[in-house]
Amino acid sequence: MMKELSLHILDLVQNSVSAGASLIEIIIEENLIDDFFKITIKDDGWGMDKDLIEKIRNPFFTTRTTRKVGLGIPLMEAACQRCAGNLTIESEKGIGTIVTAYFKHSHIDRAPLGNMVDTFITVILGKADIDYIYKHKMNDKEFIIDTRQLKQILGLEVSISNPDILAWINEYINDGLGNLMEV
Repeated sequence: MMKELSLHILDLVQNSVSAGASLIEIIIEENLIDDFFKITIKDDGWGMDKDLIEKIRNPFFTTRTTRKVGLGIPLMEAACQRCAGNLTIESEKGIGTIVTAYFKHSHIDRAPLGNMVDTFITVILGKADIDYIYKHKMNDKEFIIDTRQLKQILGLEVSISNPDILAWINEYINDGLGNLMEV
């Protein structure tokens, strides 16, 4: 069991990277009124057929050659089920994959989200040539950061993984998430 949902997100994003995605969206929706917490990871990678979708739900199946088990999807699915939720996987070969994890927001067993700033910076550092969108919705408020826009502003002169740019991203996300959480 992972102690923070951001670690599950990191694992799912790594799956998208391994599937050849060039754009990965991380969408978090928190709704305190309807009491749900939803995480969606959407990519434009290779996609999967129905048979592979069923296989990846098995912890003893993996497409990676570096280990014999694939715990990412099964652990996330178990976390959802513990919190009156579920996990869905939609995928189409050549189009991409959407993994959506639903939780009851107020459930006592729901792990905290964790540090999304570090998670987002880690995915950028892991593969800076991929584009990432991070959207976080809290009731009727929304925060978005899109690396395509940042890269357009930076041009070819400065890499998005430049330490000064990463420091700015860190501050920008912290401010944005802080504004979301204000009542």
